[in-house]
Amino acid sequence: MNPSSYLTFTDEVKDALANNKPIVALETTIISHGMPYPQNIEMAKKVEQIIRDNGAVPATIGIMDGKIKIGLNEQELEAFATNGHVEKVSRRDFPYILSSGKIGATTVSATMIGAALAGIEVFATGGIGGVHREGETSMDVSADLTELAQTNVAVVCAGVKSILDIGRTLEYLETHGVPVVGYQTSEFPSFYARESGYGVDFRLDEAADVAAMLRTKWELGLGGGAIIANPVPAESAMDHVEIEAVIQQALNEAKEQNVTGKKVTPFLLARIKQLTEGRSLETNIALVYHNAQTAARVAVALKN
Repeated sequence: MNPSSYLTFTDEVKDALANNKPIVALETTIISHGMPYPQNIEMAKKVEQIIRDNGAVPATIGIMDGKIKIGLNEQELEAFATNGHVEKVSRRDFPYILSSGKIGATTVSATMIGAALAGIEVFATGGIGGVHREGETSMDVSADLTELAQTNVAVVCAGVKSILDIGRTLEYLETHGVPVVGYQTSEFPSFYARESGYGVDFRLDEAADVAAMLRTKWELGLGGGAIIANPVPAESAMDHVEIEAVIQQALNEAKEQNVTGKKVTPFLLARIKQLTEGRSLETNIALVYHNAQTAARVAVALKN
């Protein structure tokens, strides 16, 4: 069977694909599992509008009724924001969630798969997954990284989630040939903060230069994605040392409470929000908006 038989499209996305317009993919895990209601639905709608305002078409991806939906209508967005039984979907979960008809929110890896199946080359998210701290013993490595190694989608993000081991994540990406581009930065951002102490592979300051690099990579047949590391705007950034101390406290609590697997990231994000009295959520929303704007500009440049 043709994989495209599992895809459905909104009219807006269908028109964009038919007329070769720039499109930016968006995930649903950030809506269902990354933010509380009502901030999640407000964020989801505003992100889509930012992409439109910058000349591209948004395609929020999620799984419902046995289909991978490329673009969601308002009622569907609301369902992802409010339904307490949304499954978190990575590459391994697609067959089960689709065949069972469950509602599934796509992670970075799953959104990349959906985007690639639909022919979308650019994806905006908050931060990607990576190698977890103490990953050398737990072997807890996000499927986002293996997806980046094999799926031709550029991911615009504010780095990896700072609850992770940034150094080991960058080493993994290098091993698998995934370019890490600093967009208007020479330092790899750490999600809540603009700095991490780690560099990027290349710095590019213009969307057209990013597009040219991506086009060259894929025309050479060098499969896989790329990271476009886009730091949170300075006015919304948190202090790197301060947020690191908060993260360490949250990690210690997770260990004490035996939080494992898929539950780790939601637990840590919720606890960090509590410990920073909501400032981390404000920073998270700001960086998502900024990534949407940059992704739209890269998508437009890819069509020029």
